Amino acid sequence: MKISREIKAATLVISGIFLFIYLFSFLKGEDIFSSSNTYYTEFDYNALSTASPVTIKGNNVGKVTDVTYMFETGKTRVAFTVNPKLQFSKNSIIRLYETGLMGGNALAVITANDNDYAKDGDILQSEIQPGLITSLRQNFTGLSSDLDSSIRAADTLFVNLNELIADNSETGIKQTIAELNSTLKSFKSLSESIQSVVQQNDDKITLLVDNFGTTSENLKLLSEDLQNVQISKTINNLDSTLVAMNAIISSLERGEGSVGKLLKDDNLYNNLQGASLQLEQLLEDMKLNPKRYVHFSLFGKKAKQYDAQGNEVEESDN
Repeated sequence: MKISREIKAATLVISGIFLFIYLFSFLKGEDIFSSSNTYYTEFDYNALSTASPVTIKGNNVGKVTDVTYMFETGKTRVAFTVNPKLQFSKNSIIRLYETGLMGGNALAVITANDNDYAKDGDILQSEIQPGLITSLRQNFTGLSSDLDSSIRAADTLFVNLNELIADNSETGIKQTIAELNSTLKSFKSLSESIQSVVQQNDDKITLLVDNFGTTSENLKLLSEDLQNVQISKTINNLDSTLVAMNAIISSLERGEGSVGKLLKDDNLYNNLQGASLQLEQLLEDMKLNPKRYVHFSLFGKKAKQYDAQGNEVEESDN
């Protein structure tokens, strides 16, 4: 069976019309081949466009399909569709919020905790969540005033800086920079002088470093020798000596031994003192009267006799 040219042309035109309708609906955010539930809400102004997303708990569940201005109430009615599998209370709130600085606006379903589910075509309550752009729009007057004050303060600051830079007095910044430049030049000259001194005495500095290294080695050897010395044994011997000295001192304090008795016995001390005095008197008498103790005679003459008081005693004829 041959298909006429007219039928082919009609089929092609109808297919084109259906394709155009589908593409137009797709660009509007509508899908004519899928089922969905439609709900409505109202705002005081329009901040949405068709195909704006509808979310619940951050998940995309639908889109805005129509935005209509209601002349009777002066409000903007927004129609949006969601997947029919999504069930939520008709007491839920539809919140208008900003998705970002450049992302536009969207609707969020804030569900209520009850089982009174919304039906297709219901009108739901709405609210607006203030965003950055809204806050800036509302506070633009105060922001502009603060900005004006900031600009004036910045202008005053720049004027003061200009005056400070242009100041040629001793306290001006030019004079300060000149003095800093002079200081840096002096420091550079000093650095060059030090470098010249180091170059001229390079051999001496090398020798000094070598001597310091030798001294360090000697100190290391000395430290090792001190570590090898039996310091503990020496300390033990010193401790034993101190214990013995302590015992001797304790014995002297108790009056033991000759030295202890001499220190503690007053009678012995007095006797020694008396004997010393008598010995001193005897030596003195021997010095003054040597004839009393030493007698020398060539002819056999008897020595003179003396009594206990040192007086000469005459001999009897008997």
